[in-house]
Amino acid sequence: MQASKMILMFVGDYVEDYEAMFPFQALTMLGYIVHTVSPGKQAGETVKTAIHDFEKEQTYSEKPGHKLLLTATFDTIEPHRYAGLVIPGGRSPEYLRLNERVLEITRYFFVTNRPVAVTCHGPQILIAAGVLKGRLCTGYPGLKPDLILAGAIWGEVDETLSNVYVDGNLVSCASWRGNPEWMRQFVRLLTSKSYGF
Repeated sequence: MQASKMILMFVGDYVEDYEAMFPFQALTMLGYIVHTVSPGKQAGETVKTAIHDFEKEQTYSEKPGHKLLLTATFDTIEPHRYAGLVIPGGRSPEYLRLNERVLEITRYFFVTNRPVAVTCHGPQILIAAGVLKGRLCTGYPGLKPDLILAGAIWGEVDETLSNVYVDGNLVSCASWRGNPEWMRQFVRLLTSKSYGF
């Protein structure tokens, strides 16, 4: 399989359901091979997802989601084989960012200028990887102070939580409500001559 058709996606237990399922299915529909991986887990295992919604409380609510199949084994992935990286939100970025290899792989995509799609709480991994200084990035509104402290330029979020921003190889989104535009812009980068290899 040529690198230009392979996508890597970091997931873990309680990843946000729509933010993992939607890109997996949309990219697969377009002919990409999406490798969902999670530290400590093997291909064929699953992670639990969570469904987050915005129901007028002070923060999002959480409900049980589905089981997401892992399509590759984290310990055996080779980052140079992948055209792009997808980092969904939910609760998994909070602990995935503690894995040094997750951070090393994330840095690789920035050093090699390959497209990266991040949404909701996914920027927690980018913050820990130290790749956001001077970069326009958005996410779930609660991450605004963290992103600013990491040197990012905060992309404002409106009441729809669907904002999407593109800064070079980085496509960031505030929540699953922006999924269609988030993936549209990611695929635009994947198919751009600027990011071909």
